[in-house]
Amino acid sequence: MITKKRLLASGALALVGVWSLAQAAGQGTIAPAAPGPAMGLSLPDDRGDAPPPALAPAIQAKADALFADAGAVGETRALLVLRDGEPVYERYGPGFGPDSKMISWSMAKSITAVLTGFLVSDGQLSIDGPAPVAAWQRSGDPRGAITLKHLLHMTSGLEHVEEGDPVWNGDTVTMLFGTGAPDMAAFAEAKPAAAAAGERFNYSSATSVILSDILADTLTPSKSPEARREAVRDFVSGRLAEPLGMTSLTPEFDAAGTMIGSSIMHATARDYARFGEFLRNRGVANGQRLLPESWMRFMLAPSPGDAGYGGHIWLNRPRPRGAAEALWPDRGPNDLFACIGHQGQYIIVSPSQRLTIVRLGITTDAQFPELRRHLADLTAAL
Repeated sequence: MITKKRLLASGALALVGVWSLAQAAGQGTIAPAAPGPAMGLSLPDDRGDAPPPALAPAIQAKADALFADAGAVGETRALLVLRDGEPVYERYGPGFGPDSKMISWSMAKSITAVLTGFLVSDGQLSIDGPAPVAAWQRSGDPRGAITLKHLLHMTSGLEHVEEGDPVWNGDTVTMLFGTGAPDMAAFAEAKPAAAAAGERFNYSSATSVILSDILADTLTPSKSPEARREAVRDFVSGRLAEPLGMTSLTPEFDAAGTMIGSSIMHATARDYARFGEFLRNRGVANGQRLLPESWMRFMLAPSPGDAGYGGHIWLNRPRPRGAAEALWPDRGPNDLFACIGHQGQYIIVSPSQRLTIVRLGITTDAQFPELRRHLADLTAAL
């Protein structure tokens, strides 16, 4: 029986850019060596209206099942599969199409990590130096030991409750939609240390907002919200969106001008696929290296606190005992990784299979195991 409390919690979760991870992962397999990356990306809008080539019927059935089995996996609004950068499957749910912008939820975290990588590679930020947050620089403040690496690995040690019980008691809801919403970074940065930096893994949307604040502070000395928004928009456009052709990418900002880099960006399925291809090609787009190979190695290396998580991205590796599976390490290659967002948003990249898969939709917590199984089945079949 569904209680009133359960209904209220479900309604609140529909507003939150978080995803519950509560079950243990299995063991991974060793991936074969990947071939060299394709240089560039050709999606359907680059080639006119030519449909993707036909898939084998058995593979087609596994892709179509993500739409047909809505009772089990939730509503799939978009599914796009690329092999070697070329579309082999593209389908949309009723009311959605190639031009539909859809919310990223926590897939935005991986975009924030890439933007951070640009500034580190430019020499404007240090990954191992103290994070430049003014509120943490007082003598004796343990938060002064927090580095960008700790933030990217979700091991800052800051007090943060990603999901409350009930859900609206969590820090993420308060930050995104409650009293912390006008200045999300101030809310996140004011949290006290609950552990030493690097001591434990704690998935935190507030961490990504702190990174967004650092990005803005690095790009402009101004505290004007409009100046901060303009500086970050120009940076996102010039360094990422335009070079990758992600023309639909639309980040959102709070009233203080901080990009909501944890949760709220919008783009089409094709543009999310472009980002996935950029990661699959290890920072190369259209034959040009935009992000250093060293940053890609960092993002895709297991973090010390959780082998299933890298630098703001999920890895197909076994997680610590008691932690929920994010992907399917018992079935897929261990070089597979993914940007994952609340309600079942996925950019799945499998370099050794030369695949990028985008799935966007609405999935409940109870449906996540079946959604993961369907996506694992499709990935294995491809």
